[in-house]
Amino acid sequence: MGRKKKQQQQQHTKENGGTGGNNQEELLKTLGDFTSKENWDQFFTIRGTDDSFEWYAEWPQLRTLLTAQLLSPPSLRTPESAGVQAEEVAILVPGCGNSKLSEHLYDAGFLNITNVDFSKVVISDMLRRNLRERPGMKWRVMDMTKMQFADESFDAVVDKGGLDALMEPELGSRLGNQYLSEVKRLLKAGGKFICLTLAESHVLGLLFSKFRFGWKMSLYTIAKEPSSRNIKLQTFMVVVEKDITTSVSEISSFMDEYSVESHGNQARELYEALERERKVRSEYSNGGDILYSLEDLTLGAKGNLKELEPGRRLKLILGEPGVSRFYNAILFDAKPDLGQDSDDDKEPISYQFAAFIVPKMRVDDWLFSSEEGQWLIVATSKAARLVMILLDSSNSNFSMQDIQTDLSPLVMQLAPKDCGDGIPIPFMAASDGIKQQTIVNQVTSALTGPIIVDDVIYQRVDDYDDDLKCDPSKDLIFRRLTFQRSQSLVQSEALLTKEGSNAISGEIEEKDVQTASKTKKKGKQGKIGSHSSASHASNGEMKVDHNYLASSYHNGIISGLMLISLHLKGSSSARGMVKTAVIGLGAGLLPMFMKNCLPTLNIEVVELDPVVLDVAKQYFGFREDDRLQVHITDGIKFVMGKADAEAGKLDILIVDVDSSDSSSGLTCPAADFVTESFLLAAKNSLSEEGLFIINLVSRSSTVKDAVYSSLKTVFGNLLSLKLEKDVNEVIFALKKDTPIREDELSKACDELAKSLELEKHEWSQRVVDASKLIKPLI
Repeated sequence: MGRKKKQQQQQHTKENGGTGGNNQEELLKTLGDFTSKENWDQFFTIRGTDDSFEWYAEWPQLRTLLTAQLLSPPSLRTPESAGVQAEEVAILVPGCGNSKLSEHLYDAGFLNITNVDFSKVVISDMLRRNLRERPGMKWRVMDMTKMQFADESFDAVVDKGGLDALMEPELGSRLGNQYLSEVKRLLKAGGKFICLTLAESHVLGLLFSKFRFGWKMSLYTIAKEPSSRNIKLQTFMVVVEKDITTSVSEISSFMDEYSVESHGNQARELYEALERERKVRSEYSNGGDILYSLEDLTLGAKGNLKELEPGRRLKLILGEPGVSRFYNAILFDAKPDLGQDSDDDKEPISYQFAAFIVPKMRVDDWLFSSEEGQWLIVATSKAARLVMILLDSSNSNFSMQDIQTDLSPLVMQLAPKDCGDGIPIPFMAASDGIKQQTIVNQVTSALTGPIIVDDVIYQRVDDYDDDLKCDPSKDLIFRRLTFQRSQSLVQSEALLTKEGSNAISGEIEEKDVQTASKTKKKGKQGKIGSHSSASHASNGEMKVDHNYLASSYHNGIISGLMLISLHLKGSSSARGMVKTAVIGLGAGLLPMFMKNCLPTLNIEVVELDPVVLDVAKQYFGFREDDRLQVHITDGIKFVMGKADAEAGKLDILIVDVDSSDSSSGLTCPAADFVTESFLLAAKNSLSEEGLFIINLVSRSSTVKDAVYSSLKTVFGNLLSLKLEKDVNEVIFALKKDTPIREDELSKACDELAKSLELEKHEWSQRVVDASKLIKPLI
């Protein structure tokens, strides 16, 4: 209720004047907290029952409008329905106090009235006061937030200040929310909740949201006492009628503009709240992407939640004031093409119901912020119904276990009917698969933001074991470079080996171990867990192995480069060296490998951020020499310059940069590198037999189709390598428009395999395997 009702009390006492008024003002001070039973008992004990207390409007101002509302037939009745008889209307008056409102209603012919109040003092006094004159009136000691009546027991609930009293701003909306849930439960279809209120914004906010679906709402002003010379706060009547549908209805306003306009701030707050709610209801009615409450959904706002409805997607808020924290969530019922066992391309359903938690740092990723990406998560979860929970800063101080415990009873209310009672809910989350992690260094760049170098041991290293023929009893350690702006993407990843030996495994030094949760690859998921994280550098004897590429797409780049160069019979320019440019340094692993293993390359690396270069040198062993040079400049300007120059054309141009906008759906490269103008410049920067290579990372088919379209506009000869276990796709574009046939690719693969077999590199088989996956981009 708050400040306004207390102002109303003070005004009431001043109108009484004299000593009596002062005594009343002192009496009101005994209340303090309007939600305290003890305070009300004391108040009514001191005051007595003969001196009734009317918080808001008096009966003469209420009579016409209130009785008309009680006697008007519900709108869901047909026109032929008989009128309502006053004695037949079952009325509940919660928080009745010692007001004469019920007595006036009884005397007006409404004989079926039940009054409740949690003060035993006032109920006993009111019963004695009315026993003879109004024998049919019922009085019950009862908490209005927990009433012991059967569902749909009343035709009307008449509230005169009760909701306002529960809505103390300092106490939040918990009690008001519980009370209104009781009102909704107790009203029959067509029944009315008639609420007399000062219409403070926080009270209206709760009223509007609780009665949004399946209720018809009207607003009225209550006329003032004609003889009153004092300026009182305006009393409003909010009438909501229980409908048999779950549709959203417009709010009807029958307010007296003159009366309202004479109450400046109070009127302004009401009209602002009303306008906000009308906008919300309009969005709901128009089928917009709107936010439901858990109560809205359980009451049928979007159909029967117990039934699975393939393709259903609903945004909602999970949580209950004073009981649990609040969470943003999205409910999905899997699309029809999931779970068809007869089709090998369709994933079978593994879970009837599951929850997926998205940490705050991943919420803006395209995979979790776009509808297309979200449906990909639903498909990979193999759940018939998935509830995705998007954490925000309000959840940041709680452990994942605490969040899961808090969520469990909320999420369970969304379970479909086939989900058995007592079966634990599978909780999933974006998982990095890390067994152990050590933070080696953290630095912040003005251009890139926070940059993290860490050493990790993965729980599974199946992809590496065959290549390295390592001891399965020993762990492989990888050093990674990530940018905080896109923590879901590993910028660079290198294998660590022990200096001075052939050993490729070891243990990460553990100091000050603390739990953490990070993500290795975009979109992986698993059951919630934790892994070790330390703030110290790993063993100083370990070094980066520059003769091994841990990233599968790096191997893909090398395989395509070697395969196409072999097909072209070499593209060397003057002095037999191949002019190569790499846009995007990262940790420098790809250019270092190319320098070591492909001795015919002269390599220029273009990097915008000097801090990234420093990190590559200090923590990844990157070194420049006469065959490998770094330019700190803008990559697009560099390519434009090469395109405009008559000499010094590139034989190979590789674009390997990430996007700073994780919500765009395009993770790599940045959007500026796939515009038609840049692609034309890239083509013009190449020698006649030049090769353009770009690393494409996107889960959005729409985004990828747009990139393909831009590439096909500029290049007539495109090849693609889609990596089976990754989201990366490496695209190769030749300046020559003459297409390479598949039989020519197959022949080149065989030649590449033969040549690499003679050299016996550790990485040879991975390159050969990847080369067989390169196909024309159609």
